[in-house]
Amino acid sequence: MPVELLGSSADAPPRAIPRYNLHMNRSAQQVLEDARRLPPSDFDWLIGELLQAGDGSSDAEIDEAWKTEVERRVAESDAGHAVTYSWEEVEAPLRARLAK
Repeated sequence: MPVELLGSSADAPPRAIPRYNLHMNRSAQQVLEDARRLPPSDFDWLIGELLQAGDGSSDAEIDEAWKTEVERRVAESDAGHAVTYSWEEVEAPLRARLAK
């Protein structure tokens, strides 16, 4: 299978991505570069649309999957197996990151 090397950022090494649709006029890298130049609201919209396309699952299937996941997490927490953090433990690093 042909492989195209793509770089995700200046500080990350290129990664190999199998190319299944070789007849595209534009590479996925070019599309990504264009998307990164969009205004934030347009970029958010695009991400939402791509996520919505997902794997073809219906809203009911997605809702059921989330319900199952939430129930699993609650059970894990109730059993004392979940790692939890107080708001204070989370807030300080977030504020420091946002201040940069």
